[in-house]
Amino acid sequence: MLITSLQNERIKYAAKLWNRRSRDEEKRTLLEGYRAITRAHQCRMKIEECFYCPSLFLGENENSLLAKLAESGTTVTETTDRVFAKLAYRDRPEGLIAIAEIREHKLEDLPAVKNGLYLVAERIEKPGNLGAILRSADAAGASGIIVCDKCTDIYNPNVITASTGTLFSVPLAETSSEDAASWLKKNGIKALAATPHTDKNYTDIDMKSGIAIIVGAEQYGLSEFWMKNSDMGVRIPMLGLADSLNVSTATTILLYEAARQRGFPKNNKILI
Repeated sequence: MLITSLQNERIKYAAKLWNRRSRDEEKRTLLEGYRAITRAHQCRMKIEECFYCPSLFLGENENSLLAKLAESGTTVTETTDRVFAKLAYRDRPEGLIAIAEIREHKLEDLPAVKNGLYLVAERIEKPGNLGAILRSADAAGASGIIVCDKCTDIYNPNVITASTGTLFSVPLAETSSEDAASWLKKNGIKALAATPHTDKNYTDIDMKSGIAIIVGAEQYGLSEFWMKNSDMGVRIPMLGLADSLNVSTATTILLYEAARQRGFPKNNKILI
């Protein structure tokens, strides 16, 4: 099937999913680009329909992906350049956009791993930062992520793009800070608050046992709740004029220190 009309009902339905209210109402989101769709498919996200425009493909693997999607029950629909442009979020579209069913991320479904490495992200406002945090957590082998008191939709297109699709691979829960703290305590996981208001450097802390690294909002850092309910605070030394790092950068440093202490896997691979 080739869609040539901008008034096509499927196109209009898909286009409205760029809006958060529509995503919340429909429990559906859009995935744009080869990497995001591939990883969603690999992680068994339910992909209902994939629109494609061959003239916009960037590589040679798109047709193979479309075949795999069709085999799994996804409706695969070709569009013209003009119609695809209405759907595209990026300035330089890759010719692939899919409608996927949104998953629920309940705290009770988060696996409690003995000596696990967790990340708690409180009130992260910028979608790009949240996506980058998810990507780092996946890369560092985090056991799970808890998004607390969320300020941005985790299925925001910028979150999905910045996470490079790892949003679908890391165990994830959304909840309140109070419930997150209770879950950590119940499962014997120590809360490690990232804050400049301590004299303990991150390299001086033992991160080999069960811990959760707690990071806060870009402008104000962690709330008073987490400062009172964490087991310890840890800081990243600042040697220049800046008094803080971007939250996603700080998260990456702390996660990789924990991964270093735990011993990197010998079969690690480099992905570009």
